[in-house]
Amino acid sequence: MRFLGIVKKNNTPYFRAILPVQPVNFGCRQNRCMMKTLKILLYFLLLPLVALAQNSQPTEVPITLEHPYNTIYAHLYYLQEDSYQPERAARTLYTEQDSSQRERLAIQLKQIFDGKGLYVQVNQLPQDSNYIDSATQLNIYIPFPRDLPEVYLQKIDAQWYYSPETIQKIPELHKQVYPFGADVLLNLLPRYGQGRVLGLKIWQYVGLLILLTIGGLIHWLLNGLLFPLVGRITRYRLHPKLADKVLIRQITRTFSVLIVLHILRIFLPILQLPIRSSEFAMLTIRILTIFFVVWLLFKILDVIMVYAMRYTEKTESKLDEQLMPIIRRTLQAVLMVGGIVEAMRMLGVNVTTLIAGISIGGLALALAAQDMLKNLFGSLTIFLDKPFQIGDWINFSGVDGTVEEVGFRSTRVRTFSNSLVYVPNGKLADMIVDNYGLRVYRRFRTEITIAYGTPTPLIEKFVEGLRGIVDQHPDTRKDFYHIYLNALGSHSLNILFYIFFAVPDWPSELKARHQVLMAILDLAHELGVQFAFPTQTLHVETFPEKTGNSPLYNVHPDEMNQRLRHFFSKYEQGFAKNGRNP
Repeated sequence: MRFLGIVKKNNTPYFRAILPVQPVNFGCRQNRCMMKTLKILLYFLLLPLVALAQNSQPTEVPITLEHPYNTIYAHLYYLQEDSYQPERAARTLYTEQDSSQRERLAIQLKQIFDGKGLYVQVNQLPQDSNYIDSATQLNIYIPFPRDLPEVYLQKIDAQWYYSPETIQKIPELHKQVYPFGADVLLNLLPRYGQGRVLGLKIWQYVGLLILLTIGGLIHWLLNGLLFPLVGRITRYRLHPKLADKVLIRQITRTFSVLIVLHILRIFLPILQLPIRSSEFAMLTIRILTIFFVVWLLFKILDVIMVYAMRYTEKTESKLDEQLMPIIRRTLQAVLMVGGIVEAMRMLGVNVTTLIAGISIGGLALALAAQDMLKNLFGSLTIFLDKPFQIGDWINFSGVDGTVEEVGFRSTRVRTFSNSLVYVPNGKLADMIVDNYGLRVYRRFRTEITIAYGTPTPLIEKFVEGLRGIVDQHPDTRKDFYHIYLNALGSHSLNILFYIFFAVPDWPSELKARHQVLMAILDLAHELGVQFAFPTQTLHVETFPEKTGNSPLYNVHPDEMNQRLRHFFSKYEQGFAKNGRNP
């Protein structure tokens, strides 16, 4: 036997015969022929019943306007291709205009939905005749509160219509969706190519190809036209970091892509793509627009930071050089978060609810991120108190090196063994930091040991010469130094040499030390001063034919003054030769 099943095709119910699961097998050809004959007879007998059942099904949607579901469904149903009756769709609009004007407004309203890619979830439409909007507590219903809040239904005289305010705004909204007279093309394009391929009509494929081709040409032209304009604004030739033109080309290409996306967004609704395809295409264009806007702002920020760093390099303080990378990262993070939030809003995520959920979990997050917050406040303390700057030589807890970078979480110090030490800012803010980089003068202290047999007049001349070295050296402090015979050691006479260098960094200090020490050696050699070293003296009786081992000193005043003048003449000539005035 066969059974009748009711199915739907193209939203039209009809009956279809269903074969039994296990057909009867009579075991012979004659019986099989008889069964086929019976099947054909049964089919023709049931055919009138099937036709009657089909004719009994409703072919039209009743327009009762008793709830928002019926109003929106009737409006969209009678503007479909296979059920196109605009005079019926116009009955959902509450207006006193003539029939032709009402039909035009009904068609424009659907074109607004299609152009914006707004898909109506019919099964979610309210079927309550007394529906009340939760926000306004009125008998109104807004189908798209986020994307199209201007369009809403209102209960008037126990029936639901598109409100009079909505009807007044339809022409303006239609111009926004189809600007520059693009709505004229709605009636010109689909005259030919009505055949369908993979769900789209041929003229729609042709329109897509034309749009993409025009978009590519516009991108190519704008990229060439915008490059000199952006280059003139940024003045890339004035800065070496912009001279390679890579950053400028990235800005022009991104800007031209944004213009092309805007053009596609304007003219894509003309193609009247299927609502699901249109919704996906418009959503993709919006997401890409957000991405390229954020990317463009990133590149503009890079240009601004290039000139900001150039300005900070001219200042004496290095704090601004520390802040520039942090400001850049902070602005990039703000731009990225803003782009993500906007993209989530486009995807239909309730951002307000999400932020509320994050704020509720903020306490748990703060407890879990105590160290991170401590390091963040440590960074703020470092930036406000300015205990050191980039390039300073600091010492703390056994770490001795030069500051390379101060970040949000940690400070990076390059030690003198060329290793990197990362110190959390929260701990560094509580440490005792010895900043050698903030020294105005760099102290140098040593003791010059000379032999015990040196005559006192020669010692005085030697000390006088040491003081002259300090007075004439260009990198020493002239108003404060100490050079005296300071101690009688076990094997030497000790002269205290206590001076300060007015140099900005350690390499300059090393160079100045080298020059001073070399000058001391030359002075001692010129005056004949002997440096002492640890010795043991054994006293024996001298023999007449033997002389002592002690050096012979020439302490005649004229001879010593001549030697001292000869030394300083060579000392001054040495600095003059190096291009530096003592």
